[in-house]
Amino acid sequence: MRIINYICTSKEERIMEEKTLICSTTAAVLSPFVDGWEKLTGWLIVAIVLILADLNFGIKAARYRGEVIRRSKAVRRSIGKLVDYICWIAIAWVIGPTFSTPLNIPLLPLLMMLVVYGIEIQSIIDNYLEYKGIKKRLNLAKLFTIWAKKPELTDAIEDKNEETKQKD
Repeated sequence: MRIINYICTSKEERIMEEKTLICSTTAAVLSPFVDGWEKLTGWLIVAIVLILADLNFGIKAARYRGEVIRRSKAVRRSIGKLVDYICWIAIAWVIGPTFSTPLNIPLLPLLMMLVVYGIEIQSIIDNYLEYKGIKKRLNLAKLFTIWAKKPELTDAIEDKNEETKQKD
């Protein structure tokens, strides 16, 4: 009976039915992804704020060093960072249910995002210190190990010369 109705209907009606079928299938398949991203908007907002802060202090640090600032390169790198953060957020979103249920560790995605954002925060602070003419840098790994022993922030700020000696 369905075939007879399909043959007897006009071309416009068949196109309308096909569009309805495609739209409803797409909505059914993609709705879990849309629902999931609604929960992640906070992480995206934090990423955008961090990217803009790093861009701001990166430009100021480059001016302090006397470098020529090319706006196109800065925008391109910022968009690249945003895409990277979207990928990290998506990975954290997938890892959450995958590893949280069997291992019963609901904080795994949070810890992952804190590490990723911590790297950006370190970049922001390093650019800020360079912009202000302070020859120091923040070592986040040292900060967390020191913080576990004694909560003094000043021990985690080290001279830039120590960094180059440790790499050699």
